[in-house]
Amino acid sequence: MPVPSMAQDNAEARLRRAEAEIRALQRAVFPGGDGRFFEPQITADGTSTGPTTSSAPSTTAVTDILARLDAIELQLQRLTALTEENTNALGLLGERVTGLEARAVEAPMIAAETPVDTPAEMGSDEGEDEDQPSAAESNLAAMTGASEAETQAPAANGPSPERLAAVQEITKPQTDDPADDEYSYGFRLWNAGFYPEARQQLASYVEQHPDHFRVTYGRNLLGRAFLDDGMPEEAARWFLRNYQADRTARRAPDSLLYLAESMIAMGDTRRACIALAEFGDTYPAVATGRLADQYESNRRRVNCEG
Repeated sequence: MPVPSMAQDNAEARLRRAEAEIRALQRAVFPGGDGRFFEPQITADGTSTGPTTSSAPSTTAVTDILARLDAIELQLQRLTALTEENTNALGLLGERVTGLEARAVEAPMIAAETPVDTPAEMGSDEGEDEDQPSAAESNLAAMTGASEAETQAPAANGPSPERLAAVQEITKPQTDDPADDEYSYGFRLWNAGFYPEARQQLASYVEQHPDHFRVTYGRNLLGRAFLDDGMPEEAARWFLRNYQADRTARRAPDSLLYLAESMIAMGDTRRACIALAEFGDTYPAVATGRLADQYESNRRRVNCEG
């Protein structure tokens, strides 16, 4: 039966509106009207391409509408597939960017751990719970005098020309973190065996940059610059100060263990045992991990059973 004229007109209007919406959606998804994704409405010679239809004449208005609906469905399927591909590609790109940003944040943290005190200390940090000060820690406060150690200056007659020349060969880093450069310079002096110069440099760093993230390293290394130079009493003051300043700091466990080592060097077995017991109770993960060898070595040097 022939299709009523009004029904055909309504179907044609709805079909044109659907085609217009498809083209608008294509332009929104692919700005610029790239011919790789959809045909332009106006060609280069200025002629209008109009809706995609078969070159052969339609037998009836209904078959023409069905053909155009099939074309719309194909375009929708293709557009949906491309949208999914773009979404997946954007998701993968976002994951890669997130990974790169995470590595960029971790890199300075790893670099900051490079100048550690000894090769044995280059392990990863274990987390410790923040507890209230114990009775053993209270006993540690009486280990050393209340006054802080002063830096050891060179002899009154001054260093020899040879020593001055050797010290001058130790270069100070020049980075975008001047405070970190001060610490690193002190570490280099200590590592080269110039203990008085290292103490002077590290004491200046600790005093001028008390809030720097490496100040726990500075105080601990300052104590080591005394201990390695045969001055355990002055070293003990710095180790105790670093431990009490922040028990969760990166070098607080090291300072407590070196405090016990300073007491052993001074021949004070009782206080050495107090420090070792406090270390084992406060940092059990470190005592069995990163500093296990040093901890066991110090325990073998004293008899804490009596």
